[in-house]
Amino acid sequence: MLATPAPLPSAVEDRQWAYEVKWDGVRAVAYLQDGQLRLMSRTDRDVTRRYPELAPLAASRPDMAIVVDGELVSLDAQGRPSFGRLQHRMHAVDPAEVHRQLGRYPVTYMIFDLLHADGQSLLGQPYLERRTRLDHLGLSGPAWQTPPSWTSGGADLLAATVEHGLEGIIAKRITSTYQPGRRSPTWRKIKNLRTVDVLIGGWSPGGGRRTGTIGSLLVGVSTPDGLAYIGNVGTGFTDAALHDLLGRLTTLEVPSSPFDAVPVPHEFARNARWTRPELGGEVAYAEIGLEGRRGLRET
Repeated sequence: MLATPAPLPSAVEDRQWAYEVKWDGVRAVAYLQDGQLRLMSRTDRDVTRRYPELAPLAASRPDMAIVVDGELVSLDAQGRPSFGRLQHRMHAVDPAEVHRQLGRYPVTYMIFDLLHADGQSLLGQPYLERRTRLDHLGLSGPAWQTPPSWTSGGADLLAATVEHGLEGIIAKRITSTYQPGRRSPTWRKIKNLRTVDVLIGGWSPGGGRRTGTIGSLLVGVSTPDGLAYIGNVGTGFTDAALHDLLGRLTTLEVPSSPFDAVPVPHEFARNARWTRPELGGEVAYAEIGLEGRRGLRET
C-alpha cells in the first residue's frame, strides 16, 4: 500500500489520523515463520540475502508467524536515514560484496504495519487495530525496530522532522484498511521541501519528446575549491522555458567541464555539453551529498 502526496490534514481532522516519520529508504515486506525470514521488495523480489543482519529478527522469535511491512534504511552518523548510504546495499548481490558493504553501511528495518498474524489476515482491519497489535509484539533489536506512531499532533511531528533534518511524515487515517498495491488517499505523505541555490555548468541532450533540446541540467555549488557537482535537474520546466534556456546556455558553451572541485560522474559527463557557470537558480530536493559521490535527489 502506497501513500498519496497531499497536504497535512487540517486541525479539525487531526484526531482522525495517525502520524509516523517518513523514512527515506526502500519498502520491504517481511515474512517470519518457524524462525526463518523471507524479505520481499516492493516489486515482489526476494531480497533476503542482501540483508543478512535481519536474519535474527525471525530467529529470535521462532514461535511467531507474522507478516509485517516496513522500510529498510541506512542511518548516517547523526542517526538520519541516508538514501546514498543505502544504495551501496540495494544493489549488492554477490555474498562477498554483501559482506563487505554490511560493515560499512548497516541497515535498520523500520517496521510500521502488521499484515498477518496467528493465521489471520489483518488487511481488512482498521489501521489503529493493526498498529496496536504490532506495538504489543515488541519487535526491537540490533537491526530492526518499531518506531512510534502518534494519533493526532501532525503539525508538531512535521515541525520536529524539519528540526532534525528528516524527510517528512506519513499520515494514515486511523480507520483505513490495508490495500496492497494501491496508492490510497487514506495514507498521505507530507514531505519537507529543502532548497539550494545552484549554478549550471552543463546540460545533457534530451531524448523522446525532448529531442533537440535539454534533457537535464548539470548543476553545482560554488566552493573555495571551485564548482562542485551535486546532481542533475530534469523536471519542473515548461517547453518555453527549455527553449529559452537552451538559447542562453548555447552562448555560454565551453569545451571542457567547469566542475573542478567535484567532477561529474562519467555516466553523466559522457554526452554532456559544458557551459560557463553564469546562470543559476533554486532547486527543491529530497537529499544532497550521497555517500561516495555528490548527488541530488529532486522532490
